[in-house]
Amino acid sequence: MHTPTFNQRLVAEVLQGDFLARHVPTIRALYKQQCQAMLGALAQEMNGLGVRWNRPLGGMFLWLQLPQGMDAAALLPHAVARGVAFVPGAAFFAANPVQENLRLSFTTADETQIRAGIAVLAQVIQDHLPC
Repeated sequence: MHTPTFNQRLVAEVLQGDFLARHVPTIRALYKQQCQAMLGALAQEMNGLGVRWNRPLGGMFLWLQLPQGMDAAALLPHAVARGVAFVPGAAFFAANPVQENLRLSFTTADETQIRAGIAVLAQVIQDHLPC
């Protein structure tokens, strides 16, 4: 006989009740607000740096493309040293990775943190633009 683990019991409780029906609209509204904050911060801070980004229709991430010749993986330690992290995008390509891409999460920070983080990221990019 199999005894359910705590995690299994917890998931069963969540699925049987109305928690998801109540929680999903709240979290969707929060993620939309955080995404809009990041998009606004990018428009303000990345102006003139040759950086592009997508406008996600959902999810928890935004993709940013650095100027030609920049390497997101090489930029990461400089950003981390300033308190900002991202995921280099090359790992998400099955073949022919694009070194200029990076993935930003907008779900784990509030609007103030998002604006401050994007400002720092813009400065790091500015400091490492290819000649």
